[in-house]
Amino acid sequence: MTAVLEAPAARTGHDTVPLPRLLAAELRWIFRRPRTLAVLGLLALIPVVIGVGLTLVDEQPGSGGGPDDGGGALLASAVNNAFVLPIAAIVMSLALLLPLASAMAGADAIAGETSHGTLRGWLIAPVGRGRLLAVKAFGVATVSVVSVLAMCVTGVVTGLIINGTDSLFTLSGTTLSLGSALVRILLVAGWVVLQLWAVGAVALAISSWTEHPMLVVASVLAADIVFTILGFLTSLDWLHPFLLTQNWSMAPAEVLQDPMGTQMLGEGALRAACYIVIGLSLAYARLSTRDG
Repeated sequence: MTAVLEAPAARTGHDTVPLPRLLAAELRWIFRRPRTLAVLGLLALIPVVIGVGLTLVDEQPGSGGGPDDGGGALLASAVNNAFVLPIAAIVMSLALLLPLASAMAGADAIAGETSHGTLRGWLIAPVGRGRLLAVKAFGVATVSVVSVLAMCVTGVVTGLIINGTDSLFTLSGTTLSLGSALVRILLVAGWVVLQLWAVGAVALAISSWTEHPMLVVASVLAADIVFTILGFLTSLDWLHPFLLTQNWSMAPAEVLQDPMGTQMLGEGALRAACYIVIGLSLAYARLSTRDG
C-alpha cells in the first residue's frame, strides 16, 4: 500500500509569530545596546547634577518665574524646591538630550538593522509590515518612557534628600502634599513622553528611507534646532502652531502654578499626536513597499 503523504498546512504568515514574543525580543535587543544604557544613565544623572549644583549657589531674591519665563527661570526656581527640581531637569533636557535618545532609538530600529543586514530577516519572515512597524514603534516608545521616568525618579529622590518633604511648593507659593506633587510631576512626564513619541515617529519615518543611522539622528536634531529658531521669529507667528517644539520650555511650567493651567499642555499634546500619526503613516507607506 502506498502511503499518502499529506502536504503540510500552509503558513498563515501573520499569526505564526506571537506578538508578545516579538515585543520581548525587541526590548531585549534594545536594552542590550551599550549606547542605549549609556544614554539612559546620563539622563538619570542630570537631575542629580543639577540638584547638587543648586546647593552650591545662593538663592537669588526674586529669581522665581512664571510659565512665560522659560527653562532658565525654572532652574532658578528649583533652588530649595524639591517639586520644581525634576520638572526643571526634564525641561532642560527636552531641548536636546531627550530628543537625542528618541532619535537614536528610531535610527537603530530600522536604519540600524538595515545597515547590519538584520532587517531583511524581518521582511522575509512571517511578520506583517504593520506588525513590524508596531514592534519597532513600541521599542522606541519604551525608550522614551524609561528615559523620562529615570529622570523623574532621580529628580524626586535628589530633591527630597537635599530639601526635604517640606519643600514641595508651587511657583504661586502654595504648599503641596507629596502625593499631589508626584501627580503633577507624572503629568509633566506623560506630556514630555508624548512629545518624545512624536520625535520617535519622525525618526522612524526617516529611518525607513535610509540605511545610515547617523543620518537619521542628524536630521532629527537639525529639525529640532531649526524648529526652535523658527519659534523665536515673531514674523513667522503663523507657522508657530505647526512647530513640534513650540512651547516646549513653557508648557510644563503650567503644572507649577496654582491653579494649574492646561492650555499650552493641551495644544502641545494635540500637536504631538498629529506628528505621531504623520510619522508612522510615512514609515508604514515605505515599509509596505520595501523588499530589503
